[in-house]
Amino acid sequence: MTDSQTVSYLLDTNVFIEAHRRYYAFDIHPGFWDCLYHLFQSNQVISIDHVRLELLRGSDTLSEWISETPEQFFVSSNDQSVVILYTTIIDWLNNESQYTDQAKYDFANGADGWLVSYALANRLKLVTEEVYDRNIRKRVPLPNVCRRFGVESLNTFALLRQLDIQFNWDFPD
Repeated sequence: MTDSQTVSYLLDTNVFIEAHRRYYAFDIHPGFWDCLYHLFQSNQVISIDHVRLELLRGSDTLSEWISETPEQFFVSSNDQSVVILYTTIIDWLNNESQYTDQAKYDFANGADGWLVSYALANRLKLVTEEVYDRNIRKRVPLPNVCRRFGVESLNTFALLRQLDIQFNWDFPD
């Protein structure tokens, strides 16, 4: 984990993507991105290396923003405790009959398993736009895995509320 113990929140890839594509587009709400950068700098939120790599695959404003964001905001998941937990989570998933083989494969080959493992190892809340769905088969939602392993998950709006963040601006004349 990072040097300071003030970190409480770990950000999923879709936090960035959903904000960029929907409600906090760079051209509409640059204040969100300034706020996010400040939260990284003040060590209140972090993400992991796997998320950074997923986001850098794009060729848009978001991938540019990520490439300009200091790499230390995306911590390494190559820690023995994280790797052990990742193995435990993947073993559990492989023994679950609820999910399709493709869903298991997709989960194991993306950032999601690493996110849950890192959050669990470091006692962090996982921020994701995915929602719990006990009946889903074709995808493995992060909140389902979080619930199974005792990791708290919440969405971006809940994060902003927990940190008492409000966006205020003056309307143009």
